[in-house]
Amino acid sequence: MQVKTVGFIGLGVMGEAMCRNLAKKGTWKVVGFDTQAGPLDRLASDGVARAASVQELMGQCDVVLMCLPGGNEVRSVAIGEKGVIHWVRKGQTVVDMSTAPPKLMRELEPMFRAKGADFADAPVARTRRAAVDGTLSIMVGGTPEAFERIRPILSTMGTEVTLCGGVGAGQVVKLMNNMVVFETTMAIAEAISIAEASGVDGQLLFDTMAKGSADSFVLRNHGMKHLVPQDYPEQAFSVRYAVKDLSYARELARETGVKARAADLVGELFEEAIARGDGDRYTPVIRRGMKA
Repeated sequence: MQVKTVGFIGLGVMGEAMCRNLAKKGTWKVVGFDTQAGPLDRLASDGVARAASVQELMGQCDVVLMCLPGGNEVRSVAIGEKGVIHWVRKGQTVVDMSTAPPKLMRELEPMFRAKGADFADAPVARTRRAAVDGTLSIMVGGTPEAFERIRPILSTMGTEVTLCGGVGAGQVVKLMNNMVVFETTMAIAEAISIAEASGVDGQLLFDTMAKGSADSFVLRNHGMKHLVPQDYPEQAFSVRYAVKDLSYARELARETGVKARAADLVGELFEEAIARGDGDRYTPVIRRGMKA
């Protein structure tokens, strides 16, 4: 089936930028819906049409993308009182690009299949800058057939689009990606705190680590750009958002019988940051809690 119209529900910090790339780079009409008017006002100049409701959007679109804050919002928008499930029709494809529990994805999939629609999960990784630039990494859980249908759409928003397995697998990979990022942030925050307290320059430490086996994206981004200058902006991936993602990863660990000790420790640091009043700041702010 040729995709003529794509819907986008959830135009927040990541969603607005993703929807803009979807409209600018694709060959299809794009229809957006959000409870806030601001993103839709800004996206109008990019050719994104405005839907007044989920029902109106569903009536126009072949493929519908959702990008929402978390599992509770996904459940509400997908199967709530006025949710997508009530208006979905045979042949449509619904894709959740939020970060949410894998078990929720596996709960939703048969509901949509019963309506004759495909369902896939496709959470994204990398920064807000990557969302703006269209260079996200997108991890997909779904059937190979659904993947081939949505891959051209997702490719307008990301440079890497990977089929990770059946529905829910995309979320598993995304959660493990974020868990490793959080744990690595903790490790390099400890390293620079100890090094500077020992009289070694933090920039020199990270420059040297980047030439060896400790090099990583987290070192170069979270470390060099934020831990060295101790710059923890509020318009970034906040501790509060990280707590949500980490809670899903820790829940998955419990479900699978794995003792995720490092994830539990990062969770403690996040809670401490929130208690200090740093919950809305970028996650490297956990360094502030490392002084004895």
